[in-house]
Amino acid sequence: MRFQDKSVIITGGGGKIGKAYALGFAKEGAKVALPDIASADPVVKAIRDMGGTAISMACDVSDEKSVKSMVDEVARQFGGVDVLVNNAAYFMNVKKSPFWEMEVDEFDKAMAVNVRGSWLCAKAAFPYMKKQGKGKIINISSGTALNGGQNYIHYVTSKGALIAMTRAMAREVGDYNICVNTVCPGFVVTEGRQVDPAFSANRIANRALKRVQVENDLVGTVLFLASPESDFMTGQLLNVDGGAHFVG
Repeated sequence: MRFQDKSVIITGGGGKIGKAYALGFAKEGAKVALPDIASADPVVKAIRDMGGTAISMACDVSDEKSVKSMVDEVARQFGGVDVLVNNAAYFMNVKKSPFWEMEVDEFDKAMAVNVRGSWLCAKAAFPYMKKQGKGKIINISSGTALNGGQNYIHYVTSKGALIAMTRAMAREVGDYNICVNTVCPGFVVTEGRQVDPAFSANRIANRALKRVQVENDLVGTVLFLASPESDFMTGQLLNVDGGAHFVG
């Protein structure tokens, strides 16, 4: 039980990948908070049904007041903030187009949620981690930041920014024994997601491990970065994509 009674915030906790993280932490004793613009109540119920502790609340990560209120409430109910997983992202509904045709509002939305949102959540959680003398912040990037992705430059750019932001944050919070790292997932086929077979086959062919990537493939890495086992790791990028990219 690596996370017995630890307070863990997973933004975007109502989604399929957020649910996988949440169940992983809950199984190891964590108290899990699942802020999202969508309802995370089904995930909370699943955790409570297995005897765990979980809460959900509405939160727009791009809005500073919403984020601060969320983090303060988690700290009030759980006694602090030990782990922050910046999982919320603008992705499933992004509008794809060549960069020269991209609308400014569309570009700004991706940056507001994916970059500003992660910064705001870390900013709000920092005072609690500083007071405790330790903490873990895990930013979720994307393999698209490593290979570029055609026709959604806003998403690719935002995920690349998270890698740089992780390094800057790590430099600034090391004196407070807070670790900041990035996980870079490959293309994940979540439960129930419909994917073009030819597209999926191409992704698999470009991996060293020739199979579909699912949400549970990410859980172990995130739990490792949140645990004491990674206490001397910070500012790092861990690529979890079955060997589609070799980062070094």
